[in-house]
Amino acid sequence: MAAMKPRTTDGPMEAEREGRVIVLRVPLEGGGRLVVSVNDEEAAELRKVITGVIGE
Repeated sequence: MAAMKPRTTDGPMEAEREGRVIVLRVPLEGGGRLVVSVNDEEAAELRKVITGVIGE
């Protein structure tokens, strides 16, 4: 059986539209990246939550 390896590598924080979803790639402490896909409504909610934390 082949070893499972992550498909993403370390790199900058990114967000890009792929079809109907927005794909977020966030570097993690210790290596690797968290990859999340969200729709427009979820992205708007995420923006609202983060803006509430940083106060802008």
